[in-house]
Amino acid sequence: MYLAADRKRKVKTENSAQDRLLEALYGHWYGRILLKPLVSPAFSRLGGRVLDSRASTILICPFIRNHSIDMSEYVPKKYTSYNDFFKREMKKEARKVDAAGDVLVSPCDSRVTAARITEESVFSIKQTQYTVKSLLRNRRLAEGFAGGYLWIFRLCVEDYHHYIYVDDGYISRNVHIPGIFHTVNPAAGDRLPIYKENTREYALLRSANFGPVIQMEVGAMLVGKIENSPGRKEVRRGEEKGCFAFGGSTVILMTQKGRVCPDEDILRNSELGIETKVKLGEQVGKRP
Repeated sequence: MYLAADRKRKVKTENSAQDRLLEALYGHWYGRILLKPLVSPAFSRLGGRVLDSRASTILICPFIRNHSIDMSEYVPKKYTSYNDFFKREMKKEARKVDAAGDVLVSPCDSRVTAARITEESVFSIKQTQYTVKSLLRNRRLAEGFAGGYLWIFRLCVEDYHHYIYVDDGYISRNVHIPGIFHTVNPAAGDRLPIYKENTREYALLRSANFGPVIQMEVGAMLVGKIENSPGRKEVRRGEEKGCFAFGGSTVILMTQKGRVCPDEDILRNSELGIETKVKLGEQVGKRP
């Protein structure tokens, strides 16, 4: 169960079918018995094949109906599988990317929280604890972001699962950290160290307006595949970085001290344990 606020400060409680399933799995002994086979690589591969099959298209219409998805925002297409639908492409005019150089934009449609990074700090986001070092598995790189901000963009299954570069600049190679697929849903936080168990991938963006920025993607339970474009190239703000295959997933940004400050509503909501709903390309922070 989550508290989420829109940019007009209207707060709603969200408790999707996916959230209820995960709470049952992680919150009861019988659910935890099922976890080991569910998060195994073999099960993940099998799930991927099923969702890539033509037969899986029967799941598309019920999903659209149950989640009230506005398909007019998406490029018309005859989908060949459920995963083909899940990775559907949005019309360019459906989202506007703020072009102001002093504005940090959201990389995706999501619910965001932000917190300051302090030396040796441990972040607790919906009962999930981690450090910057454990996320990156790189002490030297982690130390460079002390005093800055860490941003968590949580995507729900109904969200658009493509994400963009947040500024112009040069992107490094993609660093892949393999792991067992556990859900990024916070219902699992009191049982398993989620971010240590999840597959994740990140790159360092040497941005034109905000200095070095980490952009990281975290895969989810079951399929949760991260599909990134190759790194080591010059990129533009709003250019697509990649997308997720099926599963609720997470994008993380890290910004350095003094480079950018989260918008006041995002900071205020985060301090109260409330996520803020944002759209791809909209302002989430600003350069001081």
